[in-house]
Amino acid sequence: MTAPFDTLAGWLQEHALLPLLYALGLMQWEDISFGWALFAVYGAAQVVLTFAICMPLEHWRPVERWPDARAVTVDILYTFFSRVGLLPLVTFVLFYQAQVALNGFLADQGWVPPTLERLFPFLLGRPVLTFCLYVVILDFSDYWRHRLSHVFGWWYALHALHHAQRQMTFWSDDRNHLLDEIIAFAWFTAVALLIGIPPMQFPLLVLLLRLLESLSHANVRLSFGWIGERLLVSPRFHRAHHGTTASGRQSVNYGAILPWWDMLFRTADFSPTYVPTGDPTAEEALATGSYAAQQWAGLRRMLRIRGAPLNDVTLRTQVGTPEGGGRYNLKQV
Repeated sequence: MTAPFDTLAGWLQEHALLPLLYALGLMQWEDISFGWALFAVYGAAQVVLTFAICMPLEHWRPVERWPDARAVTVDILYTFFSRVGLLPLVTFVLFYQAQVALNGFLADQGWVPPTLERLFPFLLGRPVLTFCLYVVILDFSDYWRHRLSHVFGWWYALHALHHAQRQMTFWSDDRNHLLDEIIAFAWFTAVALLIGIPPMQFPLLVLLLRLLESLSHANVRLSFGWIGERLLVSPRFHRAHHGTTASGRQSVNYGAILPWWDMLFRTADFSPTYVPTGDPTAEEALATGSYAAQQWAGLRRMLRIRGAPLNDVTLRTQVGTPEGGGRYNLKQV
């Protein structure tokens, strides 16, 4: 089943990666270049699969229709950059190097590298169950990373780029500031190293999580019902997180693929409405600017407000139709 992917990765390695590594004098990376190529191919296949699933859904029952959807074009660039270019390079190559360095250090100290199987021996010989536990643990850690990004003013200044999109589609999942992506990668890597995720599985886990997150960002009137909404994050559930009154500390539904953590820590909102998306406090460049303009606007905002309490920052430039106390009269779309 994986033969076509292996063949494509081999062609990419032979005709693109190895000549590039040779030209740059980086042939020490030759041994792991096939792994990078393989996960780049997996990423491209995931983009195709995401498009095949989400595009028909968005045409079937869209929450909103826009006469001009040019703002979505930049989101498409983010997706290919993250899933075919930067994502496999960073998640495979750097994670591999970090794990080799950590395991070597622990071995020199006479310690055994940490793994879930050593902590829970019943997982030995059960790779599918172990993989599922990896997903749950990474999703739990990502809940707290995401929630904290709404707490610290400097961090939300970067994360606001993700929330600024008023035309949210399945392409919007990868719409992130580069510094925010670096923080997320460091966070994921630390957790993955602590539980001993194998290097060949780490990018697959990230790609699986991203596939489900793309669906949750889709512009579609879709919920999973009373039971389903409490098992898996739906487009309706996550849309509440992107609502125009949900920026900064006011947000809800932080979970990436599992709503359990929102339910456990009382940040879940299961209301049936489909709200408008966007961050009223974000400057226009964050919403509709080019890739470079969005990155610069996020960095400039972070430098301007670093160290300030988030609630003082996010209320500084409110726009819209305020009611009492700085809230907004949100109409269902």
